[in-house]
Amino acid sequence: MKFTQSNKLRKRAHALIPGGAHTYSKGDDQFPKLSPGFIVKGKGAYVWDADGNKFLDWAMGLRSTTLGHGYVSVVQAVKKQLPFGANFSRPSILEVELADLLTKIIPCAEMVKFAKNGSTITTAAVKLARAHTKRDIVAVCSDHAFFSYDDWFIGTTPADAGVPQAIKDLSVTFKFNDLESVRALFKKYPKQIACVILEPATEVEPRDNFLHGVQALCQENGAVFILDEMISGFRWHLKGAQHTYKITPDLATYGKGIANGFSVCVLAGKREIMERGGIQGGHERVFLISTTHGAENHALAAAIATIKEIQGKKVIPHLYHIGALLQTRLNAIAKKYKLGEIVNVFGEVSCRLATTFAAVGTYTNFQVKTYFLQELISQGILFNGYFAPSYSHGKREIEKTVLAWDYACRKLQQAVTNKDLEKKLIGDPVKPVFRKYN
Repeated sequence: MKFTQSNKLRKRAHALIPGGAHTYSKGDDQFPKLSPGFIVKGKGAYVWDADGNKFLDWAMGLRSTTLGHGYVSVVQAVKKQLPFGANFSRPSILEVELADLLTKIIPCAEMVKFAKNGSTITTAAVKLARAHTKRDIVAVCSDHAFFSYDDWFIGTTPADAGVPQAIKDLSVTFKFNDLESVRALFKKYPKQIACVILEPATEVEPRDNFLHGVQALCQENGAVFILDEMISGFRWHLKGAQHTYKITPDLATYGKGIANGFSVCVLAGKREIMERGGIQGGHERVFLISTTHGAENHALAAAIATIKEIQGKKVIPHLYHIGALLQTRLNAIAKKYKLGEIVNVFGEVSCRLATTFAAVGTYTNFQVKTYFLQELISQGILFNGYFAPSYSHGKREIEKTVLAWDYACRKLQQAVTNKDLEKKLIGDPVKPVFRKYN
């Protein structure tokens, strides 16, 4: 498998674009050197790169493509809208239609607001919470990977360059499933915490009524309770993970599963808080979200079509089924090669799976991961550590992945046994996204 065109494009991209991409998770430092650098097209569960190589895709646009690439009914809805214009100087009817649909589906959604990316939405939620409570401090779950590229969150990570210390001091962190760590923050900062923000679940589910415990602490201390459902929304359940865990937050954020890869993100929440971003009611004005492209017409059409597809078909049960099959069969292969403690597919909710790679011998976990990905990609599987099953993944895709996983495990076992992994690894190991230096 050759990556001639991708390698040429990489040089141009890094000369023109900081990081070579517009999302750090898509950067060259997140994939082996022997991997597709640029994708040209996608169909269903497959993508093709700049060199014409075909790959079975398990990342699916950073989990944003729930139905599949180029999904017909969504594409048709977009095509139907395109001739009528993408953007106007007044709202379109689609804005009301989608808002009405979402408020009927999402438990906490008495009002909604649209934007183009998740960072805008989560930051808007934090701003609303601060305005509503007239407090400054934000409590952030440190176990959850990403909330926003804005200062209030990035200042809590090693990649905090450019964030003033005064801003960093306004964000404090707690641990998932550790209610005492949340309680300790309220005790340390009495009447100062504006909101608590966390995902309802990741690969790890809440235990011992953790979410309800956090909500109770927020209510006792006058803080806003925010659930980030960027990933869990429209994947755990049509109504989101808040429905699954029977909890209604004050505010919730959505994005990745809502429009099958088109750019639509949603802030949803209680009217009492949300209307502070409106233009009626006499409240102190909160300049909430004001984006020219936030309600781009064809993207809203894509969201409506995607939601209707999820409503009309057994999309979400299919995601769970595919994930469960993957987890069982891939972990069985790792155990067969005595790699069960080195390569492990995990996730308590099968529609969201990730893989852990452990250090072994003299090799770091990053070297192990990179070599494994390198060999998996050589078998036509585009994978960077997590699985995002879509409605387009089926039995054939499971079987293809099983064969490739077996190959990669065998190659890894050989490299570890022969102590020549470093020689077989082409290029540098992958790096963590959040790091102090490049």
